[in-house]
Amino acid sequence: MNADGTFRTREGKPVDLSAATSHGKHGRRRSKRAIFLTWLRKIHLYVGLWGAVFGLLFGATGLILNHRAILKIPVEKTVVTTVQLTLPHSFANPEAMSSWLQEELKFAPVAPPVLKMQPAKTVVWSGHDVQQPERWTIALNRPEGGLSAEYFVGNHYVKLDQIDATPIGTLTRLHMSIGVSAFWVLLSDTIAGSLILLSLTGLLLWTQLHTIRTIAVLTSVGALFAGLWFMWSI
Repeated sequence: MNADGTFRTREGKPVDLSAATSHGKHGRRRSKRAIFLTWLRKIHLYVGLWGAVFGLLFGATGLILNHRAILKIPVEKTVVTTVQLTLPHSFANPEAMSSWLQEELKFAPVAPPVLKMQPAKTVVWSGHDVQQPERWTIALNRPEGGLSAEYFVGNHYVKLDQIDATPIGTLTRLHMSIGVSAFWVLLSDTIAGSLILLSLTGLLLWTQLHTIRTIAVLTSVGALFAGLWFMWSI
């Protein structure tokens, strides 16, 4: 340090300490951003690896579902369309009938049975008022097939529809989470979550946390959600 209060090199050139300090602070800020972007790339990489495993399955079955009518893909085939099954006795509620059907037909659903009760009501049929009794519907599902039962209280039989899915149909039923366990539902949720996380990390990596790019991305995403909300509210 010289008498005038400035620092000089051995050659006698003055050193600007304020510029050096500013450069050091900028370097530290840049280092933190670089570390964050490095972690962001790692998250994007491993989440993408997990999403790619089941993303192929969901993507392929999604294409099949979108074009099954045009391409006439045999997604599901009905082995027995309608069967009338005689009941041994009356049942107090749909739960009791569901348990009896599972035991009688030796069909154990993976997903919990879907039970619905429609109260008795008056309907208009061919210009006449007709009293329709209480109606029960029971759905028993597995990924590879399912059973659907329809029963009107007071009848001595129940109508059954059986669906036996083809291999492609089984995959599409897995895609739609029909007849699956809670574990598969949670697994599907992780795939959906990974796709959302991939989108967010991909956008952040594209911006490189630059102010103008970040503002542009936030504006675009905000406009997209605003448009979706507007369409949903119509």
